[in-house]
Amino acid sequence: MFTSIDQVQQAMEQEKYICDRPLATILYLALKLEKPVLLEGEAGVGKTDVAKVMTPVLGRRLIRLQCYEGLDATTALYEWNYPKQLLSIKTGEFNQTPCKRIENIFSEPFLIRRPLLEAIQSEAEDQHVVLLIDEIDRSDEEFEAFLLEVLSDFQITIPEIGTISAKHRPLVIVTSNRTRDIHDALKRRCLYHWIDYPSFEKEYRIVTAKVPMIQQDLAEQICRFMRVVRERDFYKKPGIAETLDWANALIELHKEYLDRACVEETLGCIFKHREDLTRMRDVELSSCLGAVGV
Repeated sequence: MFTSIDQVQQAMEQEKYICDRPLATILYLALKLEKPVLLEGEAGVGKTDVAKVMTPVLGRRLIRLQCYEGLDATTALYEWNYPKQLLSIKTGEFNQTPCKRIENIFSEPFLIRRPLLEAIQSEAEDQHVVLLIDEIDRSDEEFEAFLLEVLSDFQITIPEIGTISAKHRPLVIVTSNRTRDIHDALKRRCLYHWIDYPSFEKEYRIVTAKVPMIQQDLAEQICRFMRVVRERDFYKKPGIAETLDWANALIELHKEYLDRACVEETLGCIFKHREDLTRMRDVELSSCLGAVGV
């Protein structure tokens, strides 16, 4: 357990995640208060990576629940292994096993644990985990309402078995790209942090940490270019993930500095919508290159 916010920052930087003090403070308090963390921000700014980095930092196991439209409690919690149950019944009938000796088909050996139950049972067995509930905004409001109960008590009642409670709460990281508003009831149960696009200085540190083979001049040009691009009116502004993809691509192409040709050829690393690509090539490219001195 950390004893200071500085320790959180240092531990995350050792895992090559450049963490500013407000985020480190939220994570420190989440561990102390055993409260979930809700991270919001644009896609590609490093929300999911917070959970991935905190897993080795804390020496825990990562359990990930990827949210999507139509996700329900059965998929997130548990379900019964019906083929295994049927096979047990048929085997008992074939062997003429008395009913009282047939294994109870509604017991743990026949239970398929989904991420939420997996996290609760692991904590009940003192196997600490980091639970990542990724992109909660993609799920339906009904699932969000169901999640409130789980995050309040961190216990699950299975009618055929009983109530399973966690001895300790896992570190819960909930992420949202804010494609829809998250209900206030969920936000009240969490500590909140907004991850914004990084400053030039922070992005430069991220690039040099994640892509150690990159030359200093090229890293600076990339970060300046991305900062200029984010100031323009594009449909989907590139995040840190796109910056790192582009940096790695330029290294693979043996580029030591930016020029118009290499930027045009690698725009697919930065933009993922046709409209943005067209606007960049036809309208913005010359001014963006000029703003960074290329």
